[in-house]
Amino acid sequence: MFETLFCSMVTLLPDYLFRRYVQGKRIGHEITLYSVWYELRYGIVSCLMLTISLITLIFYFHPSSTSAVSTFRVLPILPEGSGRVAEVFMPLSLDTEVKAGDPLFKLDSSRQEADVTTAKQQIVEIEGEIALAQSELAVANAEVEQAEASLKQAQDELDTKQELFQRNANVVSERDIEKLQTTVDARQGALAAAQANKDLVETKINVALPATLESARAREQEAEVELSKMTVYAGVDGTVSQFVLRPGDIVNPLMRPAGVLIPADSQQERIVAGFSQIEAQVMKTGMVAEAFCPAVPFTIIPLVVTDVQNAIASGQVTAGSQLFDASQTSGKQGTVTAILEPLYEGGLDKLPPGASCSVNAYTSNHEKLSSDENLGTGEFVFLHVVDTVGIVHAIMIRGQALRYPITALVLTGH
Repeated sequence: MFETLFCSMVTLLPDYLFRRYVQGKRIGHEITLYSVWYELRYGIVSCLMLTISLITLIFYFHPSSTSAVSTFRVLPILPEGSGRVAEVFMPLSLDTEVKAGDPLFKLDSSRQEADVTTAKQQIVEIEGEIALAQSELAVANAEVEQAEASLKQAQDELDTKQELFQRNANVVSERDIEKLQTTVDARQGALAAAQANKDLVETKINVALPATLESARAREQEAEVELSKMTVYAGVDGTVSQFVLRPGDIVNPLMRPAGVLIPADSQQERIVAGFSQIEAQVMKTGMVAEAFCPAVPFTIIPLVVTDVQNAIASGQVTAGSQLFDASQTSGKQGTVTAILEPLYEGGLDKLPPGASCSVNAYTSNHEKLSSDENLGTGEFVFLHVVDTVGIVHAIMIRGQALRYPITALVLTGH
């Protein structure tokens, strides 16, 4: 409507003034309902053509989008294993502020507690085996000492007999010496066996049992870790929203999350908007934009385009069991995704996360007009016109902000 009124001022109005004051034709006499087309055909055609051109120029170089939303990141509240809820530490409310490390809920941990008790009992048993092995080592030491004493006694007797035999062969027989030699050999074997048994007990005390004890302690730590997983804590500072979990509920990390945690640093950061594909060549990083959000009535939020996604999501192909068919995307016009952030600090503080908005982006050729000396006259005028007509979009979004409360609350009956 505004474009039509503006174009009629430079096309239809001059045509009428010429007919009225130059040709002397009057409304209701020479200019009637039946002759208005013939009399004002040049102004009407020029007005329509200029209006269409102006609207095209405005909407192409100053893109608009109604698919804009104040995005925020959420974290699903999930345990590392499934189970039945035994205790809940959160109140029944829509939003609850939590700090990192605050307990949220606890699953039934009877099996994990039994595993911890079993692991501790195994440690006690192994420590008892170590104490028993110490006693076995004392017995082995005593056996070694006994074997050494017996060997020394037999060796002394053998040495005495051999000395007597060397002095007088008739005093000691060779048979006695052979018996004593056999006794010495037997007691040497007994000493070796006692020493081997002692080494075995020492190896058991110094190597085998400590390794078994460390394994048992590792199993205890593992069991305690599994027990600690039964209590789910908040990973970051944020807000737990719509937490309705209660004792007796079943929680599964794959099928049934316990709730949603909104991190404190993920709110009120940016707006994501989807613009038409025809504006893909116009959308550039650094463009100034404005947003109107019904959640903040009578307010225009200044923004700046910080990033423009090169790919269009509707054409993505993922690995699967079916071939991609382009006809499946027909009728689904994907949009060019752009990220917009507040131009001034705190610009989105009052905007609730997830609020929908309408966004206008504005093309600016100010730097090119002020620095490029090779611009032709036609291009110079055209770029000035492009920057100037952006005011129409600015007026439109402000008009929308002014009339939206009346339209939503009164005219629609909501």
